[in-house]
Amino acid sequence: MRFSAAFLDELRARVPISQVVGRAVQWDRRKSNPGRGDFWACCPFHAEKTPSFHVDDRKGYYYCFGCHAKGDHIRFLTDKEGLSFTDAVAELAALAGMALPEPDPAAQKKAQEAATLADIMEMAAGFYENQLAAAAGAAARAYVAGRGLSPEAMERFRLGFAPDRRDALLQHLKRRGVEMALMERAGLVAAPEDGGAPYDRFRNRLMFPIRDRRGRVIAFGGRALGEARAKYLNSPQTELFDKSRVLYNLDLAGQPAFEAGAVIAVEGYMDVIALSEAGLANVVAPLGTALTEQHLHLLWRMAPTPVLCFDGDAAGQRAAERAAELALEHLRPGHSLSFVLLPDGLDPDDFVRENGAAAFQALLNDADGLLDFLWRRLVGQAPRATPEERAALERRALELPRRIADETVRRHYTAEIRARLRALWGRGGYSGRRNGPGGARRRMAAGPVSRQLRARVKAEEAGTFHAREILRLTLGRPDILPDVLEELAGLPMRRGELDRLRRKIIDIAASGAELDSARLRAHLEDAGLRGALERLAGSGGLEQEQVADTQRAKEAFAALAGAIRRTAVLERELMAAQEAFKDNPTDENLARIEAIRREIDAAPGGGDSA
Repeated sequence: MRFSAAFLDELRARVPISQVVGRAVQWDRRKSNPGRGDFWACCPFHAEKTPSFHVDDRKGYYYCFGCHAKGDHIRFLTDKEGLSFTDAVAELAALAGMALPEPDPAAQKKAQEAATLADIMEMAAGFYENQLAAAAGAAARAYVAGRGLSPEAMERFRLGFAPDRRDALLQHLKRRGVEMALMERAGLVAAPEDGGAPYDRFRNRLMFPIRDRRGRVIAFGGRALGEARAKYLNSPQTELFDKSRVLYNLDLAGQPAFEAGAVIAVEGYMDVIALSEAGLANVVAPLGTALTEQHLHLLWRMAPTPVLCFDGDAAGQRAAERAAELALEHLRPGHSLSFVLLPDGLDPDDFVRENGAAAFQALLNDADGLLDFLWRRLVGQAPRATPEERAALERRALELPRRIADETVRRHYTAEIRARLRALWGRGGYSGRRNGPGGARRRMAAGPVSRQLRARVKAEEAGTFHAREILRLTLGRPDILPDVLEELAGLPMRRGELDRLRRKIIDIAASGAELDSARLRAHLEDAGLRGALERLAGSGGLEQEQVADTQRAKEAFAALAGAIRRTAVLERELMAAQEAFKDNPTDENLARIEAIRREIDAAPGGGDSA
């Protein structure tokens, strides 16, 4: 709806801006002068202890001298409370006691039709909720219980059940006087192309109402509870629903996201609900489509740097890469993205149930920034052994910022990428002298890949090699597990597929189940780790005499456990030595790094593979 400038000015004149802002802040009594319409508070847009946020009723304006947030009544409602412009005007009109101007007849008719469709969607949501609670919803309730959802979550997200009947909802709405044409326009029923009788679009599915920012049901998502061509099915595009412009849970996540200054985007309904159950209320999800430009702008209205959390499979990685490429074109000062890629085979729902909310929060805290994410994929996948390969990598890297429309952001991206390339090539502008700090730096950075990076990679490879071998040993000789279980649990091992295998082996062994190799593998396959087992099987193996009997297996375990612990120590020593070299680039500090590198090279799995 369009509003005239005169109408908006009248709204601002009738409602003091302090009345709007005062709902979100506590005025500082010492600095404020209400008689003059002069108010001070701690800024609601950033954390501070000394009030620097000023509101002037005479000018109808607010300004923060700390973070420089500024605007009028409407801007405050959109930026702080997350309202759309139209909703902000409606809110202000209610405070002013003014009626909104009547739209033109065509717009009014469209609004009335949309309101009617919204009423129908609400009827459908109520029907599905009742069906979930009825006898017909027993299987759906069992599925929900198996996923660990509380009754409060089911009520908060208004979960429902679509019966496995051709026209259950259709007949319900028909009895309520709803015309068939309106059911079709709402996307609730479909008519066969051959002219047969219309039928319910959703059947035998757990139902997730999709709501707009104001909490109105505008569409549904359904999860199949039996055999179906599509595991998840969303409403088609309607006058109420455009999946490229809607985020699931936007109504419930909007205010928490604004208050926290952070929002998390995941891939599915159950991920949103599981994270909400874990205490993260600021979570949303796109609806069966890749992240769109409209989604990005919705997210940026909620927080300056949304975190995109994708599943740890190949599809999740591709989705993350597409989102990163899309975001480049729309970056502007202060707005970016962060990325969390979960371990392979896990989605947020699985991860939180397996590891807990604190572990998920740790992943969020360690999220990759947009440039870090793009850089890691660009460099990690690119050969760079020859000058020609390095030139190709440099060209691709410098193409990234050219896609950024904002000139300031583009300039800073270009400068940062050039700096990273210099560090990667080992030039860095250092002196070429053989002796002294310059010579040490030059030798440290010699070669197409910096030697300090290579050393850290080798340490990681050695740690991974030993982790694989100790898991292969326990899989081959599970009879040693009762004696080594505590030590296995305490070994330093990176998060990822091998660590998930280790933790699951511990869980199975701790349950007291009688195990041989075949039974242990069957338990792991039942836990969804078949792929991890297959990859482990193809990664090498122990010498036969190492697992010939129980005693030798225990000796092999002790040796591998010692190697894992020693590799972790070497990694820590290497990082400390590299930090010391950065602060004081002497030949002595360089020699320390070289000594650690030689020990890493000597470890199994730590030598050059070329």
